[in-house]
Amino acid sequence: MKTCIIILTFIAGIFYGKSQQLVYKPVNPAFGGDTFNYQWLLSSANAQNQFDEKDDYKSLLDNLNSLDSFSQSLNRQILSELSRKLFEDQFGDGGIKPGDYLFGSLYLQITTTNQGLLINILDTSTGDQSEIVIPK
Repeated sequence: MKTCIIILTFIAGIFYGKSQQLVYKPVNPAFGGDTFNYQWLLSSANAQNQFDEKDDYKSLLDNLNSLDSFSQSLNRQILSELSRKLFEDQFGDGGIKPGDYLFGSLYLQITTTNQGLLINILDTSTGDQSEIVIPK
């Protein structure tokens, strides 16, 4: 008798059960979600943000005054002009040519490969080495 009641309840549940269509609704308003979620998403993102932009920029600007900024700019321009002059003296108007070159403590080895021009730079004072490939 118990099994008969359980079976009848199960069969009745099958006919009585309802289903619904599952629909995805995005949360973010940028992707079609409700526009009222914007403030909640913004406050949640700001709460998780670990960076403070104001302190970073303020410390950078406090360390430089206009005289220091001008002297750094002047130094960069002089070094740029000096490096351009050294480049023209060493390589001439034809551009970079394969070979070995020494600029102070920098040793440059320039070779041509299938990939293009390979430049190995070795700092003889520290032992640091860099490799640059200029494609064809």
